[in-house]
Amino acid sequence: MDDLPPEAEIAGTSPLSHRATRCGSCVNFLTTTLKTGTLNGMPTPRSTRSKLRKPGSQSALRQLNQQRIIEALRGGPATQAELARQTGLSTATVSNIVKIMQASGLASTEPVTSSGRRALNVRLNDNGAVAVGIDFGRRHLRVVLASLSYRVIAEESVHLPLGHHASEGIRAATELLTRLLAESGVERSALLGAGVGIPGPIDRRSSTVAPGAILPEWVGIDILSEMEDALEIPVYLDNDANLGALSEVTWGHHRHVSNLLFIKIGSGIGSGLILNGGTYYGNVGITGEIGHATIHEQGLICRCGNRGCLETIASTTTMIELLSRGKPGKLTPVDLVRSALEGDPATLRVIDDAGLAVGRALGNVANLINPEVIVVGGPLAGLNGLLLDPIRRGLIRHAVPVVGETTSLAISSLGDRAEALGGAALVFAQSVIRKT
Repeated sequence: MDDLPPEAEIAGTSPLSHRATRCGSCVNFLTTTLKTGTLNGMPTPRSTRSKLRKPGSQSALRQLNQQRIIEALRGGPATQAELARQTGLSTATVSNIVKIMQASGLASTEPVTSSGRRALNVRLNDNGAVAVGIDFGRRHLRVVLASLSYRVIAEESVHLPLGHHASEGIRAATELLTRLLAESGVERSALLGAGVGIPGPIDRRSSTVAPGAILPEWVGIDILSEMEDALEIPVYLDNDANLGALSEVTWGHHRHVSNLLFIKIGSGIGSGLILNGGTYYGNVGITGEIGHATIHEQGLICRCGNRGCLETIASTTTMIELLSRGKPGKLTPVDLVRSALEGDPATLRVIDDAGLAVGRALGNVANLINPEVIVVGGPLAGLNGLLLDPIRRGLIRHAVPVVGETTSLAISSLGDRAEALGGAALVFAQSVIRKT
């Protein structure tokens, strides 16, 4: 064991314990906290364009360590000695990886004086590699381009027709990405890949959208292959709520939180889980379907076939239907937020009822997993306390007292960008960070 090369060292692990961070030929590593993170359950679907690597190979271990250094450099330039202290890697390993990053254009170095001694300062290059984040919704599409230092280079959101087919959405994403690359001056060769969020359960065995999604026209389609054929770059597919959770621990205010639940309240209601520092996927990848938790056994029939699901009570679709009765035209989530902020009594009552139902469902989940933080995202995030207060009341009422009292509740600071930003973070976490 002592004769392993510097690249074989993994911060925070023993030479044997790093086996837990790999599944088959796919290396999974989340740079969400300052300790080694693992993806629990099944791995995020690996791009079909990714090159297979032997588990335990020097290149795979080097990738893990390189991700550690990239995460440390996100806070700004640092000397190699400081990087060694922050990551727990040896100075020899840090030096070797920095040379590789410098040669590939991912990082640059400059001599400095630290504590009276000569040192080498390391910084990430913004133009070294770019990730694409793509968020598909029932009526929208958002695409972002992000640099390795987690800076948004370009982004745009466009409307999609209700009931659009997968081919329409993929074509729109391809066209929007092409336009953003041209406008920002980013070369396609700089793209590491695209992280794609879908509002529905993803069967990770086949990379297909499972029944129950709010995009029924996408069910059963091999989105991974379709997207890669269209974009001609590696693609990593995930549920949009999972990407929302990932964005909170990479882009948001919760970078050092190891146990976080992200709940997205929109046309559907879903949640993503960060448990023990890694995204949790369960057995076949269908987790976080909190929108189908039964709240009222004699309630309305849900699109999933059950009765009284949370979505039938607290989705924006339900709220809008309740508030649109007897009124001309169709309200939007933006109208709903505006009416609530203006103090409309009917809107406030609908939001209060929905918030209490969400809090009840979250109380049951919190009793099970005991998260440190619950983050609420989606188009209603602008309501802030008007939405958080009833959710908190429901959570406190239905959670074990000590769990309810010690669980923080917050509105996402990333707004409707969270899922797309999480897609970019997924690329950085999954890709081999090198230029070829």
